[in-house]
Amino acid sequence: MVTNKYLKWLSETESCWWNDSAVLQDMDEAINNGATGVTTNPILVSRSLYANDDFWRPYLQSAKGLKKSDKVEEIIRCITVKIASKFLPIYETTGGRQGYVCAQVDPTKQSDTEAMVAMGKRLVQWAPNIALKLPATKAGLDAIEELAALGYTTVGTVSFTTPQAVEIARRQQLGIERAKAAGIHTKAAFSVIMVGRLDDYLRDVIRDNGIDVNESDIIQAGTACIKNAYRICRERGYASQLLPAGMRGAYHAVALSGAEMTMSLSSGIHTMLCDVTDFSEHIDDVIDKDVLDRLMRADEFRRAYEPAGMAPEDFITYGATQRTLTQFVEAGWKTIEAFEI
Repeated sequence: MVTNKYLKWLSETESCWWNDSAVLQDMDEAINNGATGVTTNPILVSRSLYANDDFWRPYLQSAKGLKKSDKVEEIIRCITVKIASKFLPIYETTGGRQGYVCAQVDPTKQSDTEAMVAMGKRLVQWAPNIALKLPATKAGLDAIEELAALGYTTVGTVSFTTPQAVEIARRQQLGIERAKAAGIHTKAAFSVIMVGRLDDYLRDVIRDNGIDVNESDIIQAGTACIKNAYRICRERGYASQLLPAGMRGAYHAVALSGAEMTMSLSSGIHTMLCDVTDFSEHIDDVIDKDVLDRLMRADEFRRAYEPAGMAPEDFITYGATQRTLTQFVEAGWKTIEAFEI
């Protein structure tokens, strides 16, 4: 079992981190290095399923004979429940602040609030420490508020921008307040920005349009947006924790170190962080104004950075959103459906 000094140090700050993986065999090492939860999505479940098919197949017998979405949901349930059992002690020890394992609603239902709420009600029954992942589309935000109002832990995902992250937190806050007014116990809430996926998208936009922005600036775009959202959410007193995900390098985690955030870290990022020797907090470091000015040459960054850059009805049309939803369907949901038990 490998000890990661940086991850252990990070878990001793105000920051928490979750293992971005659905590989059960990775969980003990992650917990040993300070992981307090797990982020999964249809792609990660599919990768784990196919890479460890002999391991998972005995756990999936209840999915035999099922078709289409029923089959996918049951396979995801079997895998998620097994992983959730590893983190249940953390959930119990922290009183529901940490210890969660994510379960994501069907990405083909991204514009159907009723279907997402109904599925969320099923998924949350799988284990006490299930966090429901829903997309930051207009319909998804409606579902997030409704499920938060029932006292469920929600994670707003497929989110890349300041306006998305802030709106997720606002809707979670509304749901939490409704739950409290109804005498329902509430726990945690999380709002995602997929920082590296935003960088990837902006890089393509900038190159395709011949905009004069350097790579050293581009890789700070996601960090700039999540730091902006962090400031706004703290000023407004939202209960949600931001959840940076989709990191592309150790630099993403280091730039956010010490924040009251829950970071989603893949095994590749774990490895990169092994080489980090800077054990100091950087959340209060500001993005250089010259970097922001250059990034602002791209309208798609301006939309991502400014709090009013997009309205909720625009979220589903944002390029990074469409890319990721398509990947979740094609490389995740459909490949799980095709798995032979």
